[in-house]
Amino acid sequence: MTPSAPELPPPPEVAARLRGSVEDWMALAGSRSREIGRLLASPPAEQDAHGYRHTLREIGQQPLTWLETTAIALDHLPVLQAALARVTGDGQPGTIVFTGSGSSLYAGECLSPALQARLRIPVHAVAAGEVLTHPTGWLPPKGPCLVVSLARSGNSPESCGVVDTLHDTAPECRHLVITCNRTGRLATSYGADARVTTVVLDDKTHDRSLVMTSSFTNMVLASQLLGFARDPDAYRTRGEALARLGAALLLGHADALARVARSGYRSAVYLGSGCRYGSARESALKMLEMTAGQVTTFPETYLGLRHGPMAALNGEALVVCFLSVDPVVRAYEADLVRELNRKKLGARKVIVTQDAPSDLAGPDDLVVNVPGLDALGDDGAPPLDVLVGQILAFFRCLSVGLRPDMPSDEGVISRVVQDFAIHRRS
Repeated sequence: MTPSAPELPPPPEVAARLRGSVEDWMALAGSRSREIGRLLASPPAEQDAHGYRHTLREIGQQPLTWLETTAIALDHLPVLQAALARVTGDGQPGTIVFTGSGSSLYAGECLSPALQARLRIPVHAVAAGEVLTHPTGWLPPKGPCLVVSLARSGNSPESCGVVDTLHDTAPECRHLVITCNRTGRLATSYGADARVTTVVLDDKTHDRSLVMTSSFTNMVLASQLLGFARDPDAYRTRGEALARLGAALLLGHADALARVARSGYRSAVYLGSGCRYGSARESALKMLEMTAGQVTTFPETYLGLRHGPMAALNGEALVVCFLSVDPVVRAYEADLVRELNRKKLGARKVIVTQDAPSDLAGPDDLVVNVPGLDALGDDGAPPLDVLVGQILAFFRCLSVGLRPDMPSDEGVISRVVQDFAIHRRS
């Protein structure tokens, strides 16, 4: 079903700025958000000294880049359709395997449940490291297979390692690369290889900061076209709706999210179901990375939380709930949130949804209401969920005295994983 546009479009100047430059859009964001405006008011050199210039821009620019990525993905529709035909054409149906490391894996988790439902073939996400160490345990034992490699830079050792290893051990596999770096090894190594199709997004999505922000959401959005290959108009509608909702969320909720980010909690739990469990995984990683582990985090499904992990919800835990717009899924999730309320678990909650039930949020909780989210559905929600996770992590990072562009002062983690040996089986 083609989703309709949100009922509450942003003001005309918002739509105009989304079609303009990043500078114009960020200026509008700064004028609407006191917190963003305060940070943008500092000269670039001072922003660099405090280590937030790149991350703030890369978080804030996302609604604009989502429009651009929608157009870029549609420009690649013929090659995406050709790649899909390998596993959805006549004859024996195939399997799609999303692969990547860290955030790139979580992007695949945001995609696979909905894509399997749309294409009616097996679709799953597997860590690139697992493909390297246990390929026969994760790849389909028979039938056509399309391996979709997601990568911000394409320079991590696993990026080309997966493709090269599978060329040797599973030469029948075909590969689709979606990356943000035109000059990365993954984008440049297979130009003459008919088994590999490569889609490169706009350079603005190739984050300069340590953590993935624009890269993540734009790879998710670009990959969603695989589920709309026969209905590109619906995909275009979704991309435009997503940009409008993201703009409204950023302008309307950034200050409240910043206040929550600075509040009293030492751990954070992120809850999501289906595609939005991938949102929970990525958002938990953002808080962990940007606070250099000072805030401990974990993601979980709503129904999984009861089976042990609820023990971690003490009075110093932030609970971030990506609440479904599907009535049946929401019923399960709301029951769990009400149980947390009865047991008085967690310091406070952030609930991201459209029209949250009034009894779920307490006086210290924040509801991020997203009018029009039901038009996108839960499978379209991950970029918005993760935008919330990024804003929370960014302001928490600043509040604990770290630099969002490079929070790991001791070099424990780095923007691109350092090279390590890729071992081959004889």
